[in-house]
Parts: sequence; structure tokens; C-alpha cells
Amino acid sequence: MVKRGRIVAFFLIVLLLAGLGGTTTNEILKNIKLGLDLQGGFEVLYEVEPVDANQKIDKETLVHTTEALNKRINVLGVSEPNIQIEGTDRIRVQLPGVEDQEQARETIGTQAVLTFRDVNDKVMLDGTDLVEGAAKQSFKANTNEPIVLVEMKDRKKFRDVTQEIVDMAPDNILAIWLDFEEGVDSYKDSKNGNPKLLSDPYVRQVFNDTSVSIEGNFTTQEAKDLANLLNAGALPVKLKEVYSTSVGASFGEQALSKTVNAGILGVLLIFIFMIVYYRLPGIVATVTLSVYIYLILLVFNLMNAVLTLPGIAALILGVGMAVDANILTYERIKEEIKVGRTLSSAFKAGSKSSFTAILDANITTLLAAGVLFYFGESSVKGFATMLIVSILMSFFTAVFGSRWLLGLLIDSQFFKDKPGWFGVKRKSIFKLSENKTTHDLATPFDRFDFVKHRKKFYLFSSILIVAGIIVLSIFRLNLGIDFSSGTRVEIDAGKPITAEEVGSELSELGIDTQDIVLAGNNNEMGVARFKDVLNQEEIAQLKAHFNEKFGNEPNVSTVSPTVGKELIKNAFFALLIAAIGIIIYVSFRFEFAMGFTSILGLLHDAFFIVAIFSLTRLEVDLTFIAAVLTIVGYSINDTIVTFDRIRENMTAKRRLKTEEDIAMVVNQGLRQTLTRSINTVLTVIVTVVALLVLGSESIGNFSFALLVGLLAGTYSSIFISAQLWYDMKVRELRKNGPIDTVKEKKKWTDEPQV
Repeated sequence: MVKRGRIVAFFLIVLLLAGLGGTTTNEILKNIKLGLDLQGGFEVLYEVEPVDANQKIDKETLVHTTEALNKRINVLGVSEPNIQIEGTDRIRVQLPGVEDQEQARETIGTQAVLTFRDVNDKVMLDGTDLVEGAAKQSFKANTNEPIVLVEMKDRKKFRDVTQEIVDMAPDNILAIWLDFEEGVDSYKDSKNGNPKLLSDPYVRQVFNDTSVSIEGNFTTQEAKDLANLLNAGALPVKLKEVYSTSVGASFGEQALSKTVNAGILGVLLIFIFMIVYYRLPGIVATVTLSVYIYLILLVFNLMNAVLTLPGIAALILGVGMAVDANILTYERIKEEIKVGRTLSSAFKAGSKSSFTAILDANITTLLAAGVLFYFGESSVKGFATMLIVSILMSFFTAVFGSRWLLGLLIDSQFFKDKPGWFGVKRKSIFKLSENKTTHDLATPFDRFDFVKHRKKFYLFSSILIVAGIIVLSIFRLNLGIDFSSGTRVEIDAGKPITAEEVGSELSELGIDTQDIVLAGNNNEMGVARFKDVLNQEEIAQLKAHFNEKFGNEPNVSTVSPTVGKELIKNAFFALLIAAIGIIIYVSFRFEFAMGFTSILGLLHDAFFIVAIFSLTRLEVDLTFIAAVLTIVGYSINDTIVTFDRIRENMTAKRRLKTEEDIAMVVNQGLRQTLTRSINTVLTVIVTVVALLVLGSESIGNFSFALLVGLLAGTYSSIFISAQLWYDMKVRELRKNGPIDTVKEKKKWTDEPQV
């Protein structure tokens, strides 16, 4: 009897979810904070240095410095600045959406120590003598020139200072300095031009009031900026730039538009594939995947996290990976239907048997994402955050959401005798009386002996590895400035441009480099790198030059040698810790042999990404490390699904007595999971190719690394890891005799239940 109430409940839930998403998504999207690469802006990492030998840089000093920086940023009008203390002596400042980046850089980085000195550079007054917050921009009465008015705290002290200057005739000068540096600056040398000397008025009478005007041939904006600096107060420390990046607003808008459009296309293609291949479960998957995307955006918004370009890539990639849990469950359900189970019992059995593989796969991917978050910086940390949220949400929606909605439809009994709705042909179903199990099911790959041909795969991989080593030894890696230090300039000419033109424009600025690469659909973008780290003044000059030439400010990034070395070290530790963590987890949940061979497969995959990047001369930057760690998580995901089926096949036998027995469980496991592996990698590749072809050029290398890693990871999961495990088990068999699977069965069947 059909329970129509279940079907009605399903559609009501879907309509409710659609209504909720339709009415709130726009508001959520408006509230999500966009990173620099999506709206333009400025980011700088400062190394905090003491003002003098007696000052100690401790936590309290860093906190006071961030408070002072925050006051300055408030002056700039940046709505959502991000100021973070990193380590024991660094502060990272991110200013998304700031319009005048050079003004921002100068405002936050200037120490702003105001001093009043005589002609011999003796300090007469300093910033502590000023009334806090009283500085203001004004105009000189007789000439209407912009000036800055400040207020003194102590009338008597100011009177005494002016008296002393008057008595110094003929040198009646009170020089007003900003950030005077002892041993470097001098009033006597100031006639050569020193921007730190704001004003040097003659004092021919004693002043008995507290109002002081600073006159220095300012523009109105310069006077306003100086007043704002003085009101914000002097920084308690010196700040040294060790890393910086600036992104023009036009770059950010283009990147956002391109990447979102690529993501929408990729997701739509996944939805179409799921519905066509899996029928009714595919429809349910599209519903829960839509809910998954909505939940990710909602959680990200509630976390007040910053969405970056790699973060969008992680979201889109997460959709492809979220499909994996659905595919695992649906393939298991199809198997149970084929051995004659009723639809209801097939649903329960398939859901139960797929749960452990989904859990283990998600935990190992989560481990890689966690390591990436811990060691990552800036946009990479944003990518890791989105990846972690994606993994958690995909597990929730696939394990609970999809099963709940599909359960409603199955319990309605409407589809009771309609296996076609689940992608199963009626003629492929055994009768229950035949006592067939899922281990007896034929697969499209039964003719292929994966174990027998393993040495061919080993040889093929060995040849590629040797070739990769040769390529690496000859070409090495094309390290970006993240790892090699220097400056990177990204120029959008708005029209086709040549490397010679870019080089010529840089030469006009005194910058010589042969490292120029063209990008964009019509070679409208030029990317130049050089070893020197440009200072603030040089960057301002470079930006002004290209803005005048092409109407767009270039993106400029700088990395000091110190930071470059640290990033290399952190990248190495991230990969090492992720590998160790995965081998420990897989050894604990499965066995050491499976954990060890899984890691060999991961190293195989990571090496091929590195070798391909060396051969193609593509730039290796921070997002490259993010891509490698993502593939590490994804590849182990695929391998675990295979090993989960292999251990299931092992527990179906009491003992593995011969090498043929071991070969059988390996071949069975690979054949039974191969359809799932192909379907999963296709869905993920669709999203990655969409990002690579249609997404922003800024993540082109990242997307390419993911594509190479996905192909290598799928290959190693099918043709390398399981076969290596077979060889290890054969050695164990020859050394210790038949392998008793009963002992393993107790541990392996003690699994968490959904």
C-alpha cells in the first residue's frame, strides 16, 4: 500500500528548503566578508622591532601596537580590517576594499613620532606634549594655505621652549620633525630635501598660549593625513615590512565573477550527471548538495570568516567531493537490490555498509585540511577553513540529509517494484532464493586482473618517476616569490601585450628582469618577477606608472628572504605531519600494511604534481602546497574506499591460505569499487576543469595542480596501493603461513554505526 503522506512530506520539505534558500541566500551572500583577492585591497606582514635597545618586544607590546594600528585604520574608513598577531614578533594587517592603497600603507606603517627640535637637533618638545586627538587640518588666514593645528598640554612649557629658541639668535628656528632618526637626519642637511622635516618656522617672540600651527607647503589631503596620524598617536615600536601584497579592485571583481561562473557550471554538470546516472537517488543528491552549499555559506557567514579566491575553489571542489559520499551509498544500495533484497532492506544495508568508508575517508581528508590550516597563511588559511567546513557539511548532508530524504521516498512504497528508478535493470536482479551476496555480483571489470599485471604498473610508474627525477634535476622548480623572495607584479593592460612591452615599461622605472610571463585569454596580462624587494616608495611609483599607462593599478606582492625560508620550512612540515597523521590513522583503523602502502601512493601522487610543474615551468606558490595537501586528502579518500572493500572481502573468508586467495580479495575489491572511483573522479574533475578553463587566472596553477593530482591519485588508488599491499601480504604468507582473518574480523567489524 502506497503511503502518500511520505511523498507529500518529501515535497513539502523540498519546497520549505527551497523557500528558505531563496529568501535568505542573497542576504547571506551580502554579509560574507570578501578577501583581498575578491574585492581588492592591501595586506602587509610587519616584523616588530624595538625603538631602542632597552625596549622588549613582548605580548603586551604587540597588543598595544595592534591597538595603535587599529586607530589609524579607523581613520582610513576601512569597514572590516583584519589585524592579527603572528608568532612572537609579527603583525599581519589586511585591509580589503581600501581605495587608496598607498595612503593606507603610509598611514599604518609610519611610526608618527612628532618632535620639535632646535637647529642642533636637540629635542625641545615631542608628541607626548600634545593634547591627544586635538590635531586638525585648517587653512592659513592670509594665504588660505592648508596647515595643521595642534594643541599643547602645558602652556608654561611651550612658553619656556619659545623663550629658549628666541635666545638662540640668529638661529631662531624650531624645526618640526616626523620620525626623526638619530644619526641619520640633521637639520643642517635638511636643505637637500628631507620629507621628515615638516616645518621649520622662525621664532622671534615668546608664545604664551597652547595653539601651534604646522605649516609645510602641504596639500589639503596631506594636511588631513598628518592630522589623522597625529590623532592616532605614535606607534610604540618600529615596523619592518617582510611581506606585502596589493590587489586592484578591478582584478578582484574579475576574479570573483569568473570563478563563480565556473563554479556554477561545474555544479550544474554534476547535478545533471547524478540525475541521469542514479535517477531517483540522484534527484535527492541534487537537493542535499544544494542544501550543502547553502549551509557552507551560512556557517562561513556566522563564523565571520573571510572568503578568498582559493576558498571559492575549496567550496566548488567540496561539491565534487561531497558527491562521493552519495555515490558510495547509492552504489551499495544498487548492489543490495541486485542480490534480491527488497528496496527497504537494500536501503538499510547499503547505508550501513557505506558508512564506515565515508567516515574514514572524511576523517583523513579532514586531517590534511587541519594541517593546512595550522601551517597556512592568509588566503591558504582561508582555503583550509572552507575545506574543513565543506568536509563537515558534506558528511552531515550526505550521511543524514540524503538518507533521510531518500528514506521518506522508499518508505512510501511507491517505488517498491521499480528498480529502474534506482538505475538497476530488472534482468540484473537475482532471486533472493539463490542466496547470492554482493561478493557474487559481476562487474564490468571482471575480465581485468589487477594483481596479475601489477608489475607492468610498477614499471610504468618507475619509468615516470625516473623521468621526473631527471626533469627535476635539470629544470628544478620555478619557485614563486613566496618561497624564493622578491617582488611579483601582475599587470592588466586591458589589451594584448608582449613581454617586450612589459620589460620596456619596467626598464623606465629602473627595473630589469627577464622573468616575464603573459597570461589571459588574449595575452592581456603580464606577470613579472624580480629578486629585489621593492620598498614602499618604489611600489607607489610603479603603481602610478602603470595606472597612467593602462588605466589599471597592477597587483604587487613582495616577500623578504626571511619569510621565504619560513614558508619553505612550513610547507615541508605540513606535508610531513599530514603523511604521518594519515599513516597512523589508517594503521589504527585498518592495519599497518594498508597505512604504509597508502602513504607510498600519496608520495607517488605528490611527486608527479611536482615533476609536472617542473617540466611545464609553472610557478610554485603557496596555493601549490594547498593543492598538494588537498590531493593528499582526496587520494587517501579513494584508497580507503578500496581498502574498506578489500577488508570486507577478507572477513568473508576464514583464512587466506594461498597467494591466489590474497589476489582474489584484492581483485574483487578493486573491481567492486572501480565504478564508484570513476564516477567520483569524473564529478570532481568536472569542477576542476571548469575552474581551470573558466576561472580566474590567479588560481590557474592551483587548478592545474589539482587536475594532475586527481589523475595521479586515481591511478595510484587503482593500480599501485592495493597491489603493493598484495605484495606485503604475500611476504607475510610465505613467512608465517596462512593468514587468519578471524582475528582481524573482530577488530574490523567493531565499526561505528550510523
